[in-house]
Amino acid sequence: MHDGAPRPAQTSCIAAGLFILLASSFAAADPGPGDCLGVDFDVQHPVTIAKIIADKPQVHFVKNASDKAACPAEVGDCQDNAYLVPGDLMLVGKTHGAYSCVSYQSAADRTQQWAIGWVRSTSLTPVSPTPSPSRVDWIGVWIRAGAKIVIRRGPRGRLRISGEAVYPAAESVHNGVLRATVTPSNGMLQFADNGTSAFDQASADAGDCLVRMQRLADLLVAQDNERCGGMMVTFTGFYRRKR
Repeated sequence: MHDGAPRPAQTSCIAAGLFILLASSFAAADPGPGDCLGVDFDVQHPVTIAKIIADKPQVHFVKNASDKAACPAEVGDCQDNAYLVPGDLMLVGKTHGAYSCVSYQSAADRTQQWAIGWVRSTSLTPVSPTPSPSRVDWIGVWIRAGAKIVIRRGPRGRLRISGEAVYPAAESVHNGVLRATVTPSNGMLQFADNGTSAFDQASADAGDCLVRMQRLADLLVAQDNERCGGMMVTFTGFYRRKR
């Protein structure tokens, strides 16, 4: 996300004050249909991945209805200063009229924060994950700011997954851990807790940690249900293989 300042080559200009944390949904008891507070986890459907298309140099975020009743809408005072640029990848959630709720995290950012908000749906194009990754496509050490996922060969065609994520709170560090042995299926790795529970029968309400992973070009895309660690800890994000 960019705040209106000139963009240095190959980097993202990030204004921390304009970020809303991915876990901001904890603070909102009942968001209205015109409020975008993040991309929900759906056991039945993988998260949609999209990128900004090159129809204009900047695509600005649009404010929530809780900020101004008329928003999201194509009016001047609904437009935020923060914007995305062509090629930026994001996770996409619900829609509201002409707008989609997106979560974006810059690969250059080290603060573990996400930009969350509405953007015009016509500025997005879906990006399809790798349909049938081989086992070697999964294996490696995958990293992003604040988290690491290690995938190794397991017995009988399965894969061993271990992961660690941290969130630096004001007076302590919150952390989360993944440990699971999983069989790839339908181009994905998905599991509940350590992989011994059936993913589609697990219950987030009961506190189960649910995780889904997909491959996309040179990235590992992970999404969890925010139940895999302490407060504000999430494994959700775009990971690059450590070289």
